[in-house]
Amino acid sequence: MSETVSMTDNRNGKTYEMPVAEGAITAKMLQKVRLDQSDSGLISYDPGYQNTAPATSSITYIDGKAGTLLYRGYPIEELARGCKFLEVAYLLVNGELPRRPELNRWRTEILAHRTLDDPMLRLIGAFPRDAHPMGMLISAVGALGTLYPDAKQVQDPAVRQRQIFRILGAMPAITAHIYAHGQGMRVATPDAEMGYVSGFLRMVRQFGLDSLDVNPVIEQAMNALLVLHADHEQNCSTTVMRSIGSSHADPYSAMAGAVAALYGPLHGGANEAVLNMLDGIGTVANIPDFLQKVMNRETLLMGFGHRVYKNLDPRAKLIKELAYQVFEVTGPNPSIELAIELERSALDMAFFRDRNLYPNVDFYSGIIYQALGIPPQFYTVLFALARTVGWLAHWVEHLEDSTQKIARPKQIYKGPDHRAVVPMDQR
Repeated sequence: MSETVSMTDNRNGKTYEMPVAEGAITAKMLQKVRLDQSDSGLISYDPGYQNTAPATSSITYIDGKAGTLLYRGYPIEELARGCKFLEVAYLLVNGELPRRPELNRWRTEILAHRTLDDPMLRLIGAFPRDAHPMGMLISAVGALGTLYPDAKQVQDPAVRQRQIFRILGAMPAITAHIYAHGQGMRVATPDAEMGYVSGFLRMVRQFGLDSLDVNPVIEQAMNALLVLHADHEQNCSTTVMRSIGSSHADPYSAMAGAVAALYGPLHGGANEAVLNMLDGIGTVANIPDFLQKVMNRETLLMGFGHRVYKNLDPRAKLIKELAYQVFEVTGPNPSIELAIELERSALDMAFFRDRNLYPNVDFYSGIIYQALGIPPQFYTVLFALARTVGWLAHWVEHLEDSTQKIARPKQIYKGPDHRAVVPMDQR
C-alpha cells in the first residue's frame, strides 16, 4: 500500500499525490496545488501551531490520549523517582543516561559555574526589591551571555558544550540571588560536596524553612519537581528557543526569549492561578456552587485539562504523592484537602470527564511551593530553572538538524490593496 494521500482541487479538477512520512506531509507540497503558473500555491493556516510540526525531535514523546510522557524513551515517573536531576539533564542533552564517570565529569563541569561574577551580582542588586523575579531573570540570562563572547560560535560543538555547562551551572545561582534580593537576605554558600539540588536549597535556606541544613524530603521533592518540569516537547517557550536559535543567536539570547515566553500567564503561571482559584473557593462546602459556575462558563477551572493530554497528566499523580511527603516536614496545608475534594467532585461529573478535564502538573505543584513558603511570583522562576535543560537540548538538536532553516512562517494578508499616499493637506 502506497504511503501517500491524494488531494483533489475542486477549483480546477486537478489531483495531487503527496507522500506521507511519519504521519505527516511536507507543508511545501501544498505549493504544487495552484490554479496556474502565476499562482504561488496553497499554504496551511494554523494559528498556534495546533496541527503543525516545525521540527523532528528525539527528546520527548507525549501520547496525550494514553497520558504518557517519555524523556528519550524513559517514563517520566521512573526518572523522577529513581534519578538525580543532573542525570536527567545529561539524558536530555546527550541522549543516554550517564555512566558513573560520565556523570562525575558532567557534574564537575556544571558545578564549577555556580558562583556568579560581580557584574551579574550588581545587575541583580540594581533592581527594586519588589521587581517581578521573572523580569529580573529575563535580564540576567540575557546579560550572562555578554560575559562569554565565544558563545556566538554556535556551529562549534565544543563551544556549545561550554555554554551548556555555564548556563546549567549559573541558573541555580541566578535563581537564588533573585530570590534573596526580593527577600532582603544573603545567599548562603553551598558546601563543596553538595549536589545541584541540595546546593540550590542551601543557597535559598530552603525558602520558608530558613535552614542551612537541607532536609532530605525537601531535596527529594525539589529534585522530582525539576525532573518533571525539565522538558515538555514543542511548547510555547521551547518553540521560542528554537526560533531564536534558528537565527544562530547565542544560547543566552535565545533562552532570554524562552524565559519571556514562560513569563506569560497562559504558559508558566498556571500553578499560581490554581492557588488563587482555591483561595476563591474557600471551603469544601463551596465546591458544588463553584463547579456549577464552571459549567455555566461563569468562571474557569484552573489546573485541569491540557492542550496535549486527553487523559490524566502523568506528572500530576507523582506531584500529588510528593505533596503529602512535603507536608510531613512543613505541616499540613489546608489547600491540599480542598484540592483533593475539588478533583474528586469534578471527576464524578460527566461534564468534566466528557471534556477530558483531568488535573495537570500545575494543580498540585503550586500547593507544594506554597507549603515551602515560596512567594507565588517566584513559582515560574523555579519552572524556568527546571526547563533550562530542555531548552538547551532543543537548541542543540535544532542546530544539528541540517533540514532546519531560519524561522520565517507565512502569513495570510488581509490588509488594504495597493493605494496611493494622500498628501497631508488633502487627507
